[in-house]
Amino acid sequence: MLKKHGDWMELGSADEQKGAKDGTVEAWGRSGINPIGGWYGLKKELRGRFGMYVPPLMDALGLAEVDHNARGNRMRAI
Repeated sequence: MLKKHGDWMELGSADEQKGAKDGTVEAWGRSGINPIGGWYGLKKELRGRFGMYVPPLMDALGLAEVDHNARGNRMRAI
């Protein structure tokens, strides 16, 4: 998804009860177009925050570059 997007993408981390901003990593994690066809996270109340937990892991694995600011973080594929 990041390679297809081609540029920096906002993380948009939001908990399950809040809507995710369109065009963000969080929105993709909830979208029907992702590989599992919807929410990442199987148990209600423990879903959401995809944009907060997955990008640092991808950064550590060398798969993405992530901003580390106080607010407005974004990521892109390497």
